[in-house]
This record gives sequence, structure tokens and C-alpha cells, in this order.
Amino acid sequence: MDSYDDTDAEAGSGGAGPGRPPRREAREGRADGPRPGAGTPAGVDPGPAPHPAAVVPGPEPESGPVAIAAPVPGPGPAPGPAADAPGPGPASDLAAASGPGPAAASGPGPERGVRGGMAALSLPYQIAAAVALSVIGLLACGHLAMVFLHVAPSNTLTKQHGEAVDEWIYPEFEQNWKLFAPNPLQQNVAVHVRAEVAGPDGRRTTPWMSLSGEDAKAIRGSLAPSHVHQNALRRGWDFYVNSHDNENRPNGLRGNLSESYIRRLAMQRLGEHDYGGTVERIQLRSETRSVAAPAWSNEKINTKPFYRELPWWTVTPADIPGNAEGARK
Repeated sequence: MDSYDDTDAEAGSGGAGPGRPPRREAREGRADGPRPGAGTPAGVDPGPAPHPAAVVPGPEPESGPVAIAAPVPGPGPAPGPAADAPGPGPASDLAAASGPGPAAASGPGPERGVRGGMAALSLPYQIAAAVALSVIGLLACGHLAMVFLHVAPSNTLTKQHGEAVDEWIYPEFEQNWKLFAPNPLQQNVAVHVRAEVAGPDGRRTTPWMSLSGEDAKAIRGSLAPSHVHQNALRRGWDFYVNSHDNENRPNGLRGNLSESYIRRLAMQRLGEHDYGGTVERIQLRSETRSVAAPAWSNEKINTKPFYRELPWWTVTPADIPGNAEGARK
């Protein structure tokens, strides 16, 4: 068996062996530059990885086909637009350097910039709409004022401008109901009482005493005035007047009840005073004065008092309340 030198065999065959490319082609392949999969010598910084688009495919490495291990599956990026974004590389660097695109520079979309209402109108139309709304508001306020004066009780304004109010109200806006019930008082009503006292010197009649004036003194200056002082006499007198006719005749049982109430109320107030004798009879009256017109009004109002006197009533034991025993002294 002939033997031969390994060097000579390589030289004769051009270094080609089974499954191996020629050395000349391997040298040319190495001269083209590094190829994917080629190893990096120890101690040399490989530098940044080239972008996949910049890699030029070359001839097969001299060591033959290289088996590439399959990547190990692991936790991938979160789903969404960020997962599909290109990684760092020349293409992404170029996009970042070019600044925002037309979509980003165009500002907010149409749905965020749309104006509604009067703001969407041009300036002339905005002025016309504002004037129209102002006129409608003034007409509404004026109409409400006319209706208020029409249904309100008689007052200075309605007496001076009643014709203008009626022309506005009738016939389209006629009202047949009353806004105020009862009508506010336009008069001052005071209740007076006097008594016939039997004493050692005989019978005598006391001067008129204002029961309403005493209630006013008790209320004036008080931080917590009594409802009795404010309402008992007033409501009792209204009860009597509304249940009697002009001749002081009672209208049914309510008339008799109101008379008993006002007599007991008068005896209760008289019991707070010592007249030096026994009260045998009492008489009540009302003094009504119209409220004077204000200084700025030209209306003439008669403020002369009007009196309504009730008949003399003989005092009975039923007319004397428990705290009016002093009236019998």
C-alpha cells in the first residue's frame, strides 16, 4: 500500500475533500466580510448587531451547513401596537430623526375640535341670536309682571296703571283665580274695651282701654314674643266679625261661640287691672284706620278712624276665666 504525504495530497487535490469546499473559495468567502453565524474571536468587541436588511448573503461557510438551534419560547411582549413596533435599527432611527409625521402634527381630530350651540355660528348670527334671546327674556319678565299686578290685591301701581294692565291681560291672558288669600291687610284694626264698675262710691264707667295696644307693648322689644299676644285677640275679633252681621246678630252657632270667646278674652285682660270694684258690664269696640300712603305716592287716603261699637254685655260667671277673678273685686 502506497503512502503519501498529507501536504502533497492537499496540494494535488486543491484541498478538496468529501463534503468540504475548496480553500480558494473559502478564502474568497472570508474576504467578503463576516457572514451570519460566524463566530467572533475572543477579546474582540463585536459592536452593534447589523440590521437584518443590511446583511448580504454570501457563500456557505467553510465548515459546511450550520445547524441553528430553535429559539426557546418564553414570555413574549404584551399584545398591542407596541408588540409590532420595529426594533432599534437604521430604519427606526431614520423615522425618529425625521420628526412627527403628518398625523401627529395635524393636532386633535375633528371630534375634539367641533363646536356646538351658538359658538358654531358666525359672528353676525351670534349677535342676532343674542338679541333675539334678550328680547324674549324681557317680554317674558314683562308678562309675568303684568299677570302679577292683575291678580294682586288693589295697590298703588294697579290704581295708577290699571288700564295698561287690563289692556295687556284681556282677553288672551285673563285670570279668574286669586294669588293671595287672604288679602294682605291694608288697615290697622285695634280692639278697645271699657267696663262698668260697681264700687263703694257707686257705679262708674272706665275709659276705653286698648287691648291691641297692650299686646303691642308686650311684643315690642321682645326677642321671643308670645303667639298669644300676637294672635289671640286678632283671631278672636276676626272670628266675631265674620260670624255676625252689621247689626251684631250672630250667624248660627259659630256666632254664639265667637261672642263667648271674645267676652272671656276681655274679662281676662280686665282681670290684670284693679278698678276698685266689681265689673258688672263690659263693652267692646274696634277702631279701624287705613294705612297711610307712602311719601312717594300721590294717592290720597283717608286715615280718619272708623269705630264699630258692640252692645253692653252683662258679665256672668261663665265670662270669668280662672285668672280673671280680680275683675270681681
